[in-house]
Amino acid sequence: MPPETQQLQQQVEQVSQLLDRLMDEIGKVIVGQRDLLQKILIGLLSRGHILLEGVPGLAKTLTLQTLSTCLSLQFQRVQFTPDLLPADILGTQLYDQQAHQFVPKFGPVFTNIVLADEINRAPAKVQSALLEAMQEKQVTIGEQTYALPDPFLVMATQNPVEQEGTYPLPEAQVDRFMLKLLLDYPSRSEELQIMDRMIERPTAQLQAVMPLQHLQAAQQLVKQIHIDPKIKEYIVDLIFCTREPEKYGLAYRRKNGSTRSLAHYIEHGASPRATLALNLAARSHAILSRRCYVIPDDVKIVARDVLRHRISLSYEAQADELSSDDLLIHVLNHLDVP
Repeated sequence: MPPETQQLQQQVEQVSQLLDRLMDEIGKVIVGQRDLLQKILIGLLSRGHILLEGVPGLAKTLTLQTLSTCLSLQFQRVQFTPDLLPADILGTQLYDQQAHQFVPKFGPVFTNIVLADEINRAPAKVQSALLEAMQEKQVTIGEQTYALPDPFLVMATQNPVEQEGTYPLPEAQVDRFMLKLLLDYPSRSEELQIMDRMIERPTAQLQAVMPLQHLQAAQQLVKQIHIDPKIKEYIVDLIFCTREPEKYGLAYRRKNGSTRSLAHYIEHGASPRATLALNLAARSHAILSRRCYVIPDDVKIVARDVLRHRISLSYEAQADELSSDDLLIHVLNHLDVP
C-alpha cells in the first residue's frame, strides 16, 4: 500500500471510530433506527440535505436533537403551517429606536441542523425560501446577505398518509434534497425497549463525542476517498438507465407475466445533480465502512435513497402499482456491475 493511501486509510479509521462512538452515544436515547442514523450521517458528511417521509411519532425530532447534542451543534425545529411566511424562516429587519437604524433579526434557519417538519403544509413561497437557503448557504435580509452556519443540514419531513390541504413540493425543488429516506415503524422488540426507556429511564446523560473541527475534517475527507473510473462509469450508467432505459435493454416483468420496457414506466429520469449526489454518498458510505475507497456495494446501498425522489413515473407505472423503488431495485439487479 503506497504511503499516501496508508495515511488516508489511517484518517478514515480515526473518523470511523469517532462516528461509531457517535452512533453508540445516540443509541443511549434512540432505540433502533440505525439505518436512519447512518443515512443522516451520510447527508451530514456529504453536506447534503434530507427529505424524510414517515408518519408522526417516530422520534424524528428527538433523533436530530440527540445528534445535535452529541456533535455540539445548534438545532432548530420549524413546524410548517399554511400561515407561515418566508420571514418566519429566514428572518426580518427590526427598527432599533436607540440606534435609529434597522437591525436584522435572524430566523430559525440560522443554525446547524434544521428540522422542517411537514414541509408540504406551507405555501410554495415559504418552501422556496427554505430551499433557496439550502442551495445558496446564505440568506438575504433587507439589502444585506448573511452566510449560514457551517455545517448546515436541513431535514424536511412529509407525512405520506395525510395529504389533504398540503402543497406538494415541485420536482425541481425536491431535486435539491440529496437523499429521500422512508421511515417505518419500529419492530416489536424495539417498541418494548422504547416503552421501558422512555417511561422508566426517561433521562440519559449525553456527551459531545465529536468536536466541530473533527466533523469538518471528516467532511473534507469525503472528497479524498478514492473512486475507480469503472465505478464512476457505473454511477453514470445508473443515472442514464433512468433517462434512456431502452438503450440498456431493461424490461420489467408485469404481474400478468408479460414484459414491458422501463421506458414505458419512467417519464423523467434523474438530473446531473443525482450523479454528483450518488458519487458523494457512496464516498461517505465508504468512510462509514472504514474504507478509503469506494466499492460497487457502496453505490448500490445509497442508490435508492439518492434516486427515488428524482425519477417521475408515468401513468402506466401507477396503473401497474409500481413505485420508483420497484424500478430502481430492478435496475440495480440487472445492470452490469464493474
